[in-house]
Amino acid sequence: MKRIEAKHLLGLENISTQDIETIIDVGFTFREVLERPVKKVPALNGKNIVNLFFENSTRTKISFELAEKRLSADVTNFSASSSSVKKGESLRDTIQNIHVMKMDCVVMRHPIPGSCLQLSNYVDVPIVNAGDGTHEHPTQALLDMMSIKEKFGKIKGLNIGIVGDILHSRVALSNIFGLIKLGANVKLCAPPHLLQRHIEDYGVSITYDVDELIDWADAVNVLRIQRERMGVGLIPSIREYRKFFGITSERLSRHKKEIVIMHPGPINRGVEIDSQVADGDQAIILDQVLNGVAVRMSVLYLLLGSNDFD
Repeated sequence: MKRIEAKHLLGLENISTQDIETIIDVGFTFREVLERPVKKVPALNGKNIVNLFFENSTRTKISFELAEKRLSADVTNFSASSSSVKKGESLRDTIQNIHVMKMDCVVMRHPIPGSCLQLSNYVDVPIVNAGDGTHEHPTQALLDMMSIKEKFGKIKGLNIGIVGDILHSRVALSNIFGLIKLGANVKLCAPPHLLQRHIEDYGVSITYDVDELIDWADAVNVLRIQRERMGVGLIPSIREYRKFFGITSERLSRHKKEIVIMHPGPINRGVEIDSQVADGDQAIILDQVLNGVAVRMSVLYLLLGSNDFD
């Protein structure tokens, strides 16, 4: 049975290339499981997993819960909005109270960067980061890379563009770390004020011209404009952003090339991407959703599994 060196999945910055490759490879095995008439396997039978979501989530939370149930784990869902956190309870007290209930793994989303690392100081079970503020979202990047490999048969040597709100995107950062480790060339495209300072230090290149990015890229990952994180005034208007950075059907038609379009969701249709593009033949957005369940099954199995699943 395959294993990974990492005890937790806190992010992709400090995980080994070998672990990333193993998670993706096992993800393809679970993708085959999801195509079977009976999609459930006993790999985590008897394991208790708690999903701690201190931030609203739809796709990620459902994807993790489905992955856990497909692996036959027992699942406990925790929502901060209906918990003692609202009464002032600290993260540490919340976690330790849950931990003494004998949970075997914690999946956590939290608005504060580094919260999952902090959690690892309080509990001695595997922790999976489901998004910590604007820091990392490792399972989203893993499913993105799995989808790229499924489409092209490889990742090494591909040109992968990321366009949109890079500054506030935990998805972008995890993708950068993972893609660079697997040998892809990564180019970012965004308004200058929506890019981190010195982000080139991670080994990426930058353009402010989305048409240049499309000409260069084999695949483009389109990021949402995160209006809830950025506050007021970072983009002059939705219309102007769409004009200069939007992935529109008219823009793609001018380039006359095959390019794979990705999006982590949720989609602002008519802003960063047009409906015709998101629903078109070049998009693999729904494949990303299915691969999300498979790669999360892989992560949980590799951190916790003791039973075969064939």
